Amino acid sequence: MKMTMTGKGRIGRLAAWIGTVGAALWLAGCAVTDVGRAPQMAPGDTVAVLPIVNYTETPQAGLRAEAITESLLKTGGIANLKRYPASLNPETLFEPAERESVGKALEWARGERARYALTGAVQEWRYKVGVDGEPAVGISLQLIDVASGQVVWSATGSDSGWSRASLSGTAQKLLRRLLAPLMQG
Repeated sequence: MKMTMTGKGRIGRLAAWIGTVGAALWLAGCAVTDVGRAPQMAPGDTVAVLPIVNYTETPQAGLRAEAITESLLKTGGIANLKRYPASLNPETLFEPAERESVGKALEWARGERARYALTGAVQEWRYKVGVDGEPAVGISLQLIDVASGQVVWSATGSDSGWSRASLSGTAQKLLRRLLAPLMQG
């Protein structure tokens, strides 16, 4: 017996397709990113991860962003990765990090002969207030040419997740999108 598609079948598939496209567009509206063009990095270039300054009311948000960033860069193919000494970041549970710590860490990176240094700032790191308690993250990153001190790449973005999503998972997805141009793998 030969089956033919009826008008109802085509309409149903069209409605499902429109629903899928609509959902994808709606979800894309939850995230905003602006990512610059990355410099051509040689496989042997050393990248120093500097402090990511915490401009939020959430304690240690910068340190959390640093840990995720370092892991993503390592798994993304950056083989020569160095992390600044913890003594150069004054962020504690109650005191926010200060911008001058980035300058001190950049001097450390020069002493380590790093080619690039990655730093940034966390603008938002929280669960939104309300019934759903959705995670919300906002981060800016900069890649600095250590020798000249010039910013050679930057990216910024924000994202929010569903009510059952974790804050660190939302941050990891955002940071992966922001760091994508730097990844080699």
